Amino acid sequence: MFTGIVQGTARVTACRRKTGLMQLELELPPARAEGLETGASIAVNGTCLTITAFQGCRVCFDLIDTTLELTNLGELEPGDRVNFERAARMGDEIGGHLMSGHVLCCARIKRIEATEHNRHIYFETPEAAAPYLLPKGFVGLNGCSLTLAEVDPERGEFSVALIPETLAQTTFGQLEPGSRVNLEVDPQTQAVVDTVNRYMAQRTRTST
Repeated sequence: MFTGIVQGTARVTACRRKTGLMQLELELPPARAEGLETGASIAVNGTCLTITAFQGCRVCFDLIDTTLELTNLGELEPGDRVNFERAARMGDEIGGHLMSGHVLCCARIKRIEATEHNRHIYFETPEAAAPYLLPKGFVGLNGCSLTLAEVDPERGEFSVALIPETLAQTTFGQLEPGSRVNLEVDPQTQAVVDTVNRYMAQRTRTST
Protein backbone atom coordinates (compact mmCIF):
# COMPACT_ATOMS: atom_id res chain seq x y z
CA MET A 1 0.00 0.00 0.00
CA PHE A 2 0.98 3.65 -0.48
CA THR A 3 0.00 6.95 1.11
CA GLY A 4 0.02 9.22 -1.93
CA ILE A 5 2.74 11.37 -0.38
CA VAL A 6 5.36 11.41 -3.12
CA GLN A 7 8.89 11.06 -1.71
CA GLY A 8 10.59 12.78 -4.61
CA THR A 9 11.43 12.29 -8.26
CA ALA A 10 13.65 9.68 -9.89
CA ARG A 11 15.51 9.88 -13.20
CA VAL A 12 14.79 7.36 -15.95
CA THR A 13 18.11 5.81 -16.95
CA ALA A 14 16.92 3.13 -19.38
CA CYS A 15 13.79 1.91 -21.21
CA ARG A 16 14.40 -1.44 -22.86
CA ARG A 17 11.39 -2.20 -25.05
CA LYS A 18 10.38 -5.67 -26.20
CA THR A 19 7.14 -7.08 -27.60
CA GLY A 20 4.54 -6.54 -24.87
CA LEU A 21 7.18 -5.65 -22.28
CA MET A 22 9.30 -2.71 -21.18
CA GLN A 23 12.20 -3.01 -18.75
CA LEU A 24 12.39 0.27 -16.87
CA GLU A 25 15.47 1.42 -14.93
CA LEU A 26 15.38 4.35 -12.51
CA GLU A 27 17.98 6.15 -10.44
CA LEU A 28 16.62 6.94 -6.98
CA PRO A 29 18.02 9.67 -4.72
CA PRO A 30 20.65 8.06 -2.44
CA ALA A 31 18.64 8.81 0.70
CA ARG A 32 15.71 6.79 -0.70
CA ALA A 33 17.73 3.84 -2.00
CA GLU A 34 18.49 2.20 1.35
CA GLY A 35 17.05 -1.20 2.24
CA LEU A 36 15.94 -2.10 -1.29
CA GLU A 37 14.89 -5.71 -1.88
CA THR A 38 14.06 -7.71 -4.98
CA GLY A 39 10.30 -8.27 -5.00
CA ALA A 40 9.53 -5.10 -3.03
CA SER A 41 7.08 -2.53 -4.40
CA ILE A 42 7.60 1.07 -5.43
CA ALA A 43 4.92 3.37 -6.86
CA VAL A 44 6.22 5.01 -10.04
CA ASN A 45 3.93 7.80 -11.21
CA GLY A 46 1.39 6.13 -8.95
CA THR A 47 1.79 2.69 -10.54
CA CYS A 48 2.72 -0.16 -8.21
CA LEU A 49 5.81 -1.84 -9.69
CA THR A 50 7.88 -4.77 -8.41
CA ILE A 51 11.66 -4.47 -8.13
CA THR A 52 13.30 -7.10 -10.35
CA ALA A 53 16.91 -6.04 -9.74
CA PHE A 54 18.89 -3.21 -8.18
CA GLN A 55 22.44 -1.99 -7.79
CA GLY A 56 23.26 1.02 -5.70
CA CYS A 57 20.68 3.69 -6.48
CA ARG A 58 19.57 2.05 -9.74
CA VAL A 59 16.39 -0.01 -9.67
CA CYS A 60 14.84 -2.15 -12.44
CA PHE A 61 11.21 -3.08 -13.11
CA ASP A 62 9.36 -5.15 -15.75
CA LEU A 63 6.25 -3.49 -17.20
CA ILE A 64 3.80 -5.83 -18.94
CA ASP A 65 1.41 -4.92 -21.75
CA THR A 66 -1.56 -4.18 -19.45
CA THR A 67 0.51 -1.68 -17.45
CA LEU A 68 1.73 -0.02 -20.64
CA GLU A 69 -1.84 0.27 -21.95
CA LEU A 70 -3.41 1.73 -18.79
CA THR A 71 -0.64 4.12 -17.68
CA ASN A 72 1.69 6.77 -19.04
CA LEU A 73 4.83 4.75 -18.26
CA GLY A 74 5.12 3.54 -21.85
CA GLU A 75 5.75 7.15 -22.91
CA LEU A 76 8.90 7.47 -20.80
CA GLU A 77 12.34 8.04 -22.28
CA PRO A 78 15.81 8.12 -20.67
CA GLY A 79 16.32 11.44 -18.92
CA ASP A 80 12.65 11.86 -17.95
CA ARG A 81 11.74 12.20 -14.31
CA VAL A 82 8.96 10.34 -12.50
CA ASN A 83 7.30 10.60 -9.10
CA PHE A 84 8.06 7.74 -6.74
CA GLU A 85 6.99 6.44 -3.34
CA ARG A 86 8.40 3.46 -1.50
CA ALA A 87 5.74 1.13 -0.07
CA ALA A 88 4.30 2.18 3.29
CA ARG A 89 5.34 0.29 6.41
CA MET A 90 3.39 -0.40 9.58
CA GLY A 91 3.57 2.66 11.80
CA ASP A 92 4.19 5.14 8.96
CA GLU A 93 2.17 8.35 9.07
CA ILE A 94 -0.67 8.37 6.53
CA GLY A 95 -0.58 11.97 5.41
CA GLY A 96 -2.57 11.44 2.23
CA HIS A 97 -5.00 8.57 1.71
CA LEU A 98 -4.40 4.86 1.27
CA MET A 99 -3.64 3.96 -2.33
CA SER A 100 -3.02 0.60 -3.96
CA GLY A 101 -1.01 1.76 -6.95
CA HIS A 102 -3.59 0.22 -9.30
CA VAL A 103 -4.08 2.89 -11.96
CA LEU A 104 -7.58 3.00 -13.44
CA CYS A 105 -6.80 5.12 -16.50
CA CYS A 106 -5.04 8.28 -17.66
CA ALA A 107 -6.41 11.82 -17.58
CA ARG A 108 -5.22 14.46 -20.02
CA ILE A 109 -4.45 18.02 -18.92
CA LYS A 110 -6.75 20.57 -20.60
CA ARG A 111 -5.29 23.77 -19.22
CA ILE A 112 -3.19 25.17 -16.40
CA GLU A 113 -3.91 28.38 -14.50
CA ALA A 114 -0.83 29.55 -12.61
CA THR A 115 -0.33 32.42 -10.20
CA GLU A 116 2.70 33.36 -8.13
CA HIS A 117 2.02 30.84 -5.37
CA ASN A 118 -0.63 28.48 -6.73
CA ARG A 119 -1.37 26.30 -9.72
CA HIS A 120 -4.77 25.00 -10.80
CA ILE A 121 -4.65 22.12 -13.24
CA TYR A 122 -7.78 21.17 -15.21
CA PHE A 123 -8.16 17.66 -16.63
CA GLU A 124 -10.50 16.04 -19.12
CA THR A 125 -12.68 13.62 -17.14
CA PRO A 126 -12.10 10.04 -18.35
CA GLU A 127 -15.36 8.12 -18.78
CA ALA A 128 -14.10 5.24 -16.64
CA ALA A 129 -13.38 7.55 -13.70
CA ALA A 130 -16.35 9.93 -13.94
CA PRO A 131 -18.64 8.17 -11.40
CA TYR A 132 -15.94 8.28 -8.71
CA LEU A 133 -14.81 11.91 -8.98
CA LEU A 134 -16.71 13.93 -6.39
CA PRO A 135 -16.14 17.54 -5.24
CA LYS A 136 -13.71 17.61 -2.29
CA GLY A 137 -13.13 13.88 -2.73
CA PHE A 138 -9.73 12.22 -3.07
CA VAL A 139 -7.92 11.24 -6.24
CA GLY A 140 -4.45 9.89 -6.97
CA LEU A 141 -2.69 11.66 -9.85
CA ASN A 142 0.77 10.41 -10.87
CA GLY A 143 1.00 9.00 -7.35
CA CYS A 144 0.02 12.21 -5.51
CA SER A 145 -2.88 12.13 -3.08
CA LEU A 146 -4.89 15.22 -4.01
CA THR A 147 -8.24 16.75 -3.11
CA LEU A 148 -10.53 17.51 -6.01
CA ALA A 149 -11.09 21.27 -6.17
CA GLU A 150 -13.83 21.24 -8.82
CA VAL A 151 -15.79 18.63 -10.74
CA ASP A 152 -17.80 19.92 -13.71
CA PRO A 153 -19.80 17.15 -15.46
CA GLU A 154 -21.21 19.58 -18.04
CA ARG A 155 -17.75 20.58 -19.23
CA GLY A 156 -16.37 17.10 -18.70
CA GLU A 157 -13.51 18.27 -16.52
CA PHE A 158 -12.15 18.27 -13.00
CA SER A 159 -9.40 20.25 -11.34
CA VAL A 160 -6.89 20.18 -8.49
CA ALA A 161 -5.02 23.02 -6.80
CA LEU A 162 -1.32 22.53 -6.06
CA ILE A 163 0.77 24.30 -3.43
CA PRO A 164 4.43 25.26 -4.03
CA GLU A 165 5.67 22.29 -1.94
CA THR A 166 3.87 19.82 -4.20
CA LEU A 167 5.25 21.52 -7.29
CA ALA A 168 8.77 21.39 -5.86
CA GLN A 169 8.68 17.72 -4.79
CA THR A 170 6.95 16.24 -7.83
CA THR A 171 6.90 16.45 -11.62
CA PHE A 172 3.71 18.54 -11.68
CA GLY A 173 5.70 21.72 -12.09
CA GLN A 174 6.96 20.49 -15.48
CA LEU A 175 3.68 19.17 -16.92
CA GLU A 176 1.96 21.00 -19.77
CA PRO A 177 -1.48 20.94 -21.43
CA GLY A 178 -1.80 17.68 -23.33
CA SER A 179 0.25 15.68 -20.81
CA ARG A 180 -1.33 12.41 -19.66
CA VAL A 181 -1.40 11.69 -15.95
CA ASN A 182 -2.06 8.36 -14.24
CA LEU A 183 -5.30 8.36 -12.25
CA GLU A 184 -6.29 6.16 -9.31
CA VAL A 185 -9.70 6.74 -7.74
CA ASP A 186 -10.27 6.55 -4.00
CA PRO A 187 -11.05 2.86 -3.34
CA GLN A 188 -13.63 3.64 -0.63
CA THR A 189 -15.51 5.97 -2.96
CA GLN A 190 -15.36 3.36 -5.72
CA ALA A 191 -16.72 0.65 -3.41
CA VAL A 192 -19.64 2.81 -2.26
CA VAL A 193 -20.56 3.99 -5.76
CA ASP A 194 -20.35 0.50 -7.27
CA THR A 195 -22.42 -1.00 -4.42
CA VAL A 196 -25.16 1.63 -4.80
CA ASN A 197 -25.23 1.19 -8.58
CA ARG A 198 -25.55 -2.59 -8.27
CA TYR A 199 -28.34 -2.19 -5.70
CA MET A 200 -30.25 0.28 -7.88
CA ALA A 201 -29.82 -1.93 -10.96
CA GLN A 202 -31.14 -4.93 -9.02
CA ARG A 203 -34.16 -2.97 -7.76
CA THR A 204 -34.91 -1.85 -11.32
CA ARG A 205 -34.82 -5.43 -12.60
CA THR A 206 -37.06 -6.76 -9.82
CA SER A 207 -39.63 -3.98 -10.28
CA THR A 208 -40.10 -4.55 -14.01
